[in-house]
Amino acid sequence: MAENLTIWTYDWVPQGPRGFVRDLRLRWAAEEAGLDYEIGAVPFEDRQPSHFERQPFGQIPFLTDGDISIFESGACLLHLARKSEVLMPRDARGEAETTEWVIAALNSVEMVSVPWWFLGLSGDRENGLSGWLDSRLAHIETVLSTREWLVGGRFTVADLLMADVLRIPQVRSRGDRPATEAYIRRLVARPAFEKAHADQLAHFAAADESRA
Repeated sequence: MAENLTIWTYDWVPQGPRGFVRDLRLRWAAEEAGLDYEIGAVPFEDRQPSHFERQPFGQIPFLTDGDISIFESGACLLHLARKSEVLMPRDARGEAETTEWVIAALNSVEMVSVPWWFLGLSGDRENGLSGWLDSRLAHIETVLSTREWLVGGRFTVADLLMADVLRIPQVRSRGDRPATEAYIRRLVARPAFEKAHADQLAHFAAADESRA
């Protein structure tokens, strides 16, 4: 039942990652689908055995849905997508294409963009992964130049995830990719994203007050 749905995040994070912590992906999906959910929190600074029992790497987000506990944002998003046609079509082709683009966002784009971003923290954006990242971004630009959405001419959870991967400021500003930028703008203008984003910021702001 929807009332048993809990999205788990950290109780607090530093300022830098706020608005990009990956529980936002699950919040956004639940908002798009109109699913009732609660937010649970685990310690950021003193991770407990109970956290590792539900997320073996001590990360977030993870999701509990009744007696189901699931981790990794992509897996959680696909679980939520099975609850609502808003997030994924119900025909076999639509389900397959949504799934492949969810995996592509994680395995073909984010797998490159995240380590590239980490290497760039030293200030060198032209590191050993730059060419690989540029190639992946160019391929996405080609796809988005010919379609408004990734699957079936409509919004799906695949768009949600791809936009969240691409909206990282350093990635978003790399190169001239007008179709990709228009795509990101469409996605982050959705009311469900705006609410999920604001709610995440409010969650961590409340934690600041508690810590003070």
